[in-house]
Formats: sequence, structure tokens, C-alpha cells
Amino acid sequence: MNDMNELKKSVNGVGQYVWIGLKKTGVDKWQWSSGEPALYLNWKPGQPEGRDYCAMMRNGLWEDLPCSDNRNFICNNRNTGLVFVNQMMNWRDAQSYCRQNHIDLVGVRNQDENQQIQKIINDNHRSDAWIGLFRVRDPWQWSDQSNSSFRYWRSGEPDNGKGRENCTISNQIARGQWADFSCMNQYPFVCHEDKLILITETLTWPEALRHCRQNYTDLVSVHSEEMQRRVMNVVKRASTEAVWLGLQPYCSMNMWFWVSGEILCYQNWAPGNGTTLENCSLEERKGAVQSGGDQRWISLPETHKLNFICKNDE
Repeated sequence: MNDMNELKKSVNGVGQYVWIGLKKTGVDKWQWSSGEPALYLNWKPGQPEGRDYCAMMRNGLWEDLPCSDNRNFICNNRNTGLVFVNQMMNWRDAQSYCRQNHIDLVGVRNQDENQQIQKIINDNHRSDAWIGLFRVRDPWQWSDQSNSSFRYWRSGEPDNGKGRENCTISNQIARGQWADFSCMNQYPFVCHEDKLILITETLTWPEALRHCRQNYTDLVSVHSEEMQRRVMNVVKRASTEAVWLGLQPYCSMNMWFWVSGEILCYQNWAPGNGTTLENCSLEERKGAVQSGGDQRWISLPETHKLNFICKNDE
């Protein structure tokens, strides 16, 4: 909704309708409750059968089931990691429970995480549990291929009038709410350019800083929860377990600050990170964000080679 509010401000006075980047594709796909695409898959042979829309794990393998089935489930928690919930719920209720009490239904990025989840199921003497994988029935997709389930349709929309309305407008008279229109119509449109650029080359922190300053503006600084959310969307595509930020220590003051010169007001450290700077000058450490899990900040030796995020203010 923050993006919608920005959109409404940017198009004020340009006309009733403006194109946005949502288009009907008709492609079903499996994705995680967090919005991440399902890159690692571990289906049981013969699964998914294609009839059902939610996934559970049994003996380390995945099966698709009706979302109305009741199962135990596993949540991600920001502080304690994986949490087995010994309550029987359907998939949607389990998703709501995890989002209200933890972070989300668990996602699985690799074989190690898959084994951890199966161990938790076994340790709780259960045979199976819901995981956060579901089949996306929404045929609409953003033109930049981003995974966002946010929709702002006007009541009665999309209605596919005359059977050929495959593109989306924002109706400024209807508080910016959306409707499907024929892609052949001509309206003003809104372009988007992300100011955060993930560099998938692996460099040390000083090399990453130099690269960003030579080619963009700087290594990214994260001054707010809103900026952290933007960073979290970007690092999902990283190839390293952590990604460099523009975060460095000020040893004599025992504190951290951003390369932009500001001290930390908003903070998002993982437990055990960022609190003390003992032996700070002996081992140069810099700040990074985890690319998996709950994507908290960690401190690492600056000689580690990681992906990194540049910001571009031009």
C-alpha cells in the first residue's frame, strides 16, 4: 500500500487512467508464502499431481494436498528460528497464525534446510507438517517478474470484459484502484526504476565500496524499516549467504555508522552481532545482511567475498 500511495502522488492530475505493470499470463507456479520463488524443489515421485494447491512435508519429501486439510505446521521466527506448532489447522489458517505470531510459514531454500525441517517434524513425533509452499492461482504477473501478491482491484474487477482484458490500469477517480482493460487502449503510464542494485560479483568490502562509488553512488545505507524491506526484496536474488551493506565500525567510539556518515538509528542486528566491538582494530569487520532466513544484519571480516548492494541516486 505504500507503493500505491506513492503512485497516486506521482500521477496526480495526469488523467483518470494510467497503465501499471500488471498483466495476465495464465501461468500457474509454486512459490513460498514469503513471496520468494520456489527455486529448490523436493517433490515426492509422482508429485505434485496438479489437482491441489498447498504443500506439506513427509519423510523429507513434499506432497500437494487440498489447502482445506488440517495439519501441524512450522513457522519461521525472527529470534528462535524454526517453530513447530502442535495445532491442527488448514494451510491458510496456519499461514495467518505464523504471520501473526512469528514471521511466516517456513520456506525451504536448500537440502540442509529441508533436513532441518524434517528433523523438527520427527522430534515432535509427527509424520508430516504444512510448509509455506503454495500453487499460485492468480494469473496476473508484474512485468519485472517480481513476486508480489499485493492486489488493489476495484470491486467487480478484474472482469475480463469482452474476453480480452489482459492489462491493468489504475483508476485515479476510484482512489487508484485497479481494473483490467484491453492492452490495445492508449493511456499514460508509470515507469519504475529501483534505486538499489544487487551486484552478484563477489568482492571484499573495500572492493565493493570502491565499485559502488565508481559506478553508482555508494554502498547502500539502511536508515529505516522501509529501506530494510526494500533490501530484503533485493537480497533474495543473491548467490552468497550474506550481502555487504555500507556499514562499518567506529572503533574508538565503540559504535557502528553508515558510509554516508550517519550513525545507526534504525537497527536490525542478528543476535550476537553489532553489540560490542572488542578487538575492533585488530580484525577489520564490516556489516552485511543475511540473504536467507529473516535477513538480519551480521558483522563479518571485510576480507570475505560477498555480493553487495549499491544505491543509485541519479
